[in-house]
Amino acid sequence: MGIRGQWRGWWERGRALATAHPLLVDIGLALLVQGAMTMPFLVPRAPGLPPATWGAYGLSTLTVVPLVWRRRAPVAVLFAVLATSALYRFTLDGPGQPLPYTGLVVVHTIAALSSARKRLVAGAVLLVAVPVGVWLNTRSARELTFSLFVFAAAYVSGRLTDARQRAHRVEAEQAAARERARIAREMHDILSHAVSLMIVQAEAGPVAVRAAPERAVAAFDAISATGRDAMAQLRNMLGVLREGADEPGSATPREPQPGLAALPGLLDRVRGSGLDVTYRAVGGVRPVPEGVGATVFRVVQEALTNTLKHADARTVHVELSYMTSELGVSVIDDGKGPRGVSRRGGHGLAGMRERAAAHGGSADTGPGADGRGFGVRVRIPVPDAAAEAGR
Repeated sequence: MGIRGQWRGWWERGRALATAHPLLVDIGLALLVQGAMTMPFLVPRAPGLPPATWGAYGLSTLTVVPLVWRRRAPVAVLFAVLATSALYRFTLDGPGQPLPYTGLVVVHTIAALSSARKRLVAGAVLLVAVPVGVWLNTRSARELTFSLFVFAAAYVSGRLTDARQRAHRVEAEQAAARERARIAREMHDILSHAVSLMIVQAEAGPVAVRAAPERAVAAFDAISATGRDAMAQLRNMLGVLREGADEPGSATPREPQPGLAALPGLLDRVRGSGLDVTYRAVGGVRPVPEGVGATVFRVVQEALTNTLKHADARTVHVELSYMTSELGVSVIDDGKGPRGVSRRGGHGLAGMRERAAAHGGSADTGPGADGRGFGVRVRIPVPDAAAEAGR
């Protein structure tokens, strides 16, 4: 890992520490401000001015201490800083500061964390305190202009921080909503497919026991295999949601989502239910990205599940069409056709459209090519690597 990666790692760890322990951040900030305010005490004072004393230094430290509570009571900290600063000004002739560090920190905090009412109160107080402080110090328009400018800059900085934090929260909420929708799609596809296969096999079992016992055994084996496969997929998917699943030593399996390589097994399980499933791939067969492969698998799985549940079909044809710039997926059965409302809507078909749209593709449903049956057709952009390289 390079220097950049190390810096990024340190930065992420620092952010995590700051989020978990904000009081440590405030203490560190107070120490930083104290370090800046110590500088004038280390620089020799001009002739004729009394030397800096430990009492003056201790009182300057007293103006910094309230910063430790700046998040919990920012307006109260502002009044505390103003009071200790006035005490320093009127009781000891200590070194002055090039910038009002404590005041700037508090104004930034109020702008970032406080309500509009508290910001208004703080602004009114500063509009009085700043001119009074300038009048007691140099009484110059230059200092007044500079002071108003730096306090306004601190306020704007705080408001920008608040806006950025709000944007991050909205982005995090949107990401969480997208993740919930993704998990809901995965749960629906896995459970709907498994339960549909198990129901078909279970319903055929009693008939097979009387007519062909060997088929009954095969049906029960299929139920068992389908249940185990569904449990494995659910365990793999839900495992990543457990707290600490990404930590080293975690026992949670981290396997990829099923893709094109898992299609033959899916088709065999559906054939075991008695449905005649045919499959072919046309065009220049080539590897596709992992995410696209997982989407194709789920689309085929959901389409076959709908066929089992609603179509009363005997055959279904699955076809992958590898074109120059996209991959086409079609699943067409010879069942009832699109009249069944459940095959025209619901979470399954909506999930197909969402999956395709996530890759910039599209999904549509309707009658088969000859007007009979029901078909699901999905197109996903997948550029041919060889064609792209030749450009």
